[in-house]
Amino acid sequence: MKATGIVRRIDDLGRVVIPKEIRRTMRIKEGDPLEIYTDREGEVIFKKYSPIGGIQDFASDYADTLQKTSSSPIFICDRDAVIAVSGASKRDYLERKISRGLEEIVESRSLYVRGAGREPISIISDGGSHYVNCAMPILSEGDIIGCVVSAWQYDVSTSGKISDEIESKLVQTAGMFLGRQMES
Repeated sequence: MKATGIVRRIDDLGRVVIPKEIRRTMRIKEGDPLEIYTDREGEVIFKKYSPIGGIQDFASDYADTLQKTSSSPIFICDRDAVIAVSGASKRDYLERKISRGLEEIVESRSLYVRGAGREPISIISDGGSHYVNCAMPILSEGDIIGCVVSAWQYDVSTSGKISDEIESKLVQTAGMFLGRQMES
């Protein structure tokens, strides 16, 4: 854990203000849910709550199935980070922050399909070699909780890959399925 040097007092209602710099860095917006953890040493830890994080094992298995079907790398993300990867290095992508471009796709609430002449959108904020080909936000009870992404790489053969139309339908179906899974 990293010390920030910032000290805040608890007010008479038990509230603590999280400084703006930390909220901006951690991408915490007004209304975002936070999980509260404690440990034996008396530390209190706030963590952004990810409802899709609770089905991480299921999401990983689902990503593997999609990857085998589409022959494209598959990423499943919550609103902030990659939570499941298949067909790409888990070490390079798992739990990494998603890129600003992917955030915008998620916020759009609709299917994204890369078209000719569009600027490539990286999966994670610090680059990587995979880019968004198709992405579908995962919506649960009207709330955005993440997205399913089918990816591509420069200079990598696409032999055996399914058509973009079928791939986009798979990604769209996966996003809708995971959203419904979270509702039940």
